[in-house]
Amino acid sequence: MKENNKPICSTCSCGGCHEKYCASKVFIFSTLKEEQFKEISKLIVTRRYKKGESIFFEDDLWDRLYIINKGKIKVFKYTKEGKEQILYLLSEGDSIGELNLLKRGKFEFNGEALEDTSICTLSKEDFDKILINNPGITLKILEKVHDRVVNLENLVQMLSTKDIETRIGNLLLNLIENFGTKHDEDIILDLPINREDMGNFAGITRETVSRTLSAMEEAGVIDIVGNKKIIIKDIEYLKSLI
Repeated sequence: MKENNKPICSTCSCGGCHEKYCASKVFIFSTLKEEQFKEISKLIVTRRYKKGESIFFEDDLWDRLYIINKGKIKVFKYTKEGKEQILYLLSEGDSIGELNLLKRGKFEFNGEALEDTSICTLSKEDFDKILINNPGITLKILEKVHDRVVNLENLVQMLSTKDIETRIGNLLLNLIENFGTKHDEDIILDLPINREDMGNFAGITRETVSRTLSAMEEAGVIDIVGNKKIIIKDIEYLKSLI
């Protein structure tokens, strides 16, 4: 769950961080010193995308790190039936592509901006220069990859259950971790996706998502505020579903 964000880097020179998000926000660079962040920021290129615009495509060459500077993106694949399956939802400060800084590869999924988004990129060629002087970053990359594997295993486990309420509970907990804000005894969840995207994430239809959320609201587990906000009243109940 995210707390109130504070400026991380006051010395960014990449032109896109606006003194808030930069390489210092990325886990794999967490052991570096301020002077090293200055050097990295000189190598970063900022790209901007409109809502709904594609950021990368499956099978494209992948040779850079992507850092979400501002906005939100969804990372997804298409099933054999042509249906969208969301794998990750990334927001400000999140990153993807750490492993491809070690070895070039191809995208195994697609990326799309959920809103107007600014992304900082760091190429493998430039990263190699950093790695020569900071070999400990490799261990951080492996830790990050481990976390991604665990997340995918959790997604597979969620999709394998036939219990719809469990799927929705899993989904809400996933969203809370990145988009929830604690408010007194409740958690305010500002949804980055619509009901159809929620269904694509949980492997169910949009109508099933709406019915299940309504049932949870009647049970006092959540309060639904419009289409983009859910107030979590009973987080322990959601956890008990897992």
